Amino acid sequence: MSQYLADVPNRLIVMARYPEAGRTKTRLIPALGPDGAAALHKTLVRQTLRTADALTDAVPCAVEIRFAGGDAAGMQQLFGDRRTYLRQEGDCLGDRMSLAAAAAFTAGAGRVVVIGTDCPSLTASHLTDAFIALRTCDVVLGPARDGGYYLIGMRRHLPELFHDVDWGTASVREQTLCNAQRISASVRQLEILSDVDFPQDLLPCRRSGHPCAAELPRTQADLVSVIIPTLNEEHSLPATLRSLQESRATEVIVCDGGSTDRTCAAAESCGATVLRCGRGRGLQLNAGAAVARGEFLLFLHADARLPNNFGDQVRSGLAGTGAGGAFQLRIDHSHPLLRLVEFGTRLRSRWLQLPYGDQAVFLRAETFYTMGGFREQPLMEDYEFCRRLSSHGRIVLLDSAVTVSARRWLRLGIVRTTLLNQFLVAAWYAGVSPARLAKWYGR
Repeated sequence: MSQYLADVPNRLIVMARYPEAGRTKTRLIPALGPDGAAALHKTLVRQTLRTADALTDAVPCAVEIRFAGGDAAGMQQLFGDRRTYLRQEGDCLGDRMSLAAAAAFTAGAGRVVVIGTDCPSLTASHLTDAFIALRTCDVVLGPARDGGYYLIGMRRHLPELFHDVDWGTASVREQTLCNAQRISASVRQLEILSDVDFPQDLLPCRRSGHPCAAELPRTQADLVSVIIPTLNEEHSLPATLRSLQESRATEVIVCDGGSTDRTCAAAESCGATVLRCGRGRGLQLNAGAAVARGEFLLFLHADARLPNNFGDQVRSGLAGTGAGGAFQLRIDHSHPLLRLVEFGTRLRSRWLQLPYGDQAVFLRAETFYTMGGFREQPLMEDYEFCRRLSSHGRIVLLDSAVTVSARRWLRLGIVRTTLLNQFLVAAWYAGVSPARLAKWYGR
C-alpha cells in the first residue's frame, strides 16, 4: 500500500481550533457548558491526530495542522511539538480550506486531503481510501450525516469547489457537488460518517469505550433520567413536572425544540434542566439522552403524568431480563370510547410488544446507547424504536399507568384519531416514508 501511494507526494491538512472555553464547540455549550465543550474539542483533536499518525505509519504522507485561535506554542504544548502548525488564513471556512490546499500544492504536493476534527469515527483506512481515490478522480468527499462533509481531497487546486457555499448548513455537500459538476471535476464519495456538532451528535460518544466518553456526563447508578421533548407546552408542562417531584433519585431534562412561549421558563422554575436544541421529537430525545446521567432513561410526553414512585417501578421492572418497559395508558377523560382505546393499547403493548411513546417507554441507558437512539425522522420514531427494542429482549408492561391528556383525541375525534393511528402504522409497514406520513398526519 505504501508503494502504491508513493508516486506523488501526499499531504494531509488537519483544520483545528485551539480549545478555548466559550469559543470552541459553541453549539455544544448548552449541553456541556463552556469548559466541557472545550475539553471535548481537545479530545476530538487528539483523536484526529492519532488517526493521522496511524495513516503516516502505513502511507508516505506529510501532515500539517492549520489552526485558529491561540498560538503555535499553545498548540504544541497541548498536541505535541513534533508537528507542523500553521495558522489558518481567510475569512470563511471555504477560504481557509482553499488557501491551505493551494499552499500545499504550491509546495509540491500531488494529492491533498483536508479534514476537520469533528468526526471521531474517522479512521486511517478512510484517509487511505481518500488518497487512493485521488489516483483516478479529481475530488474525493467524505459525506457527513448532517449534509456537510468531514473530508475533501483534490489532486490539483480547485478553488471553485469552495465558492458560493452556505457553510454550516445542511446544503454544504450538495452545493460542493454542484460546483464540481460545473467545472467537470470527477468525484468519488466515501462512507457516510457522523460529525459532532450538536447535542444529539454526542449520542454515539456515550457508548462504552468511545474515546470521547470520558468528557461526557458519567452514568450514575440507580438514577432515573426523565427526558421530555417540548414545543410550546407552557400550559401542560408544569403539571407534568410536579408529578415527578415525589420520586427519589431522578433527574429531569426538558429538551426544547424552539418554543416561542414560556415553556423553558416554566421548566426552569420547576427545577428541570433545560436543553435547547433542534426541532423534531427523535432529535430532541436523543439530545436529552446524550447528556443524561441516569442508569435508566425514561421518555415522557409533556402532557403526561407519571404515578407516584415511578422510579422504583422502573428499577424493579428492569431488574430481570427485560430490555425495556412501558406503563399502562390512562387517558384523562371519562368518554367510554377512550376506555376502549386504553384496552386496545393494553393488548397491543402486552401481546405484540409494541407500546407507543405516550406510554412513557423506559430502558437502561447502556441499551439505548448501544441501539443508537431514536431515528431522527418526522413521524413514527417511537414505533420504530420499540420495534428495535423488542429485538433486544422482552418489553415489560407495568401494572401502573401514565395519565395522558385527551386533547388530541378530542380535537380530531376519538374514532378518527384511532383510525388515523392504525392507518399510519399500516402505511409505515407498506413502506411509505416517514416524511410522507408526516405530511398526511399534518393534514
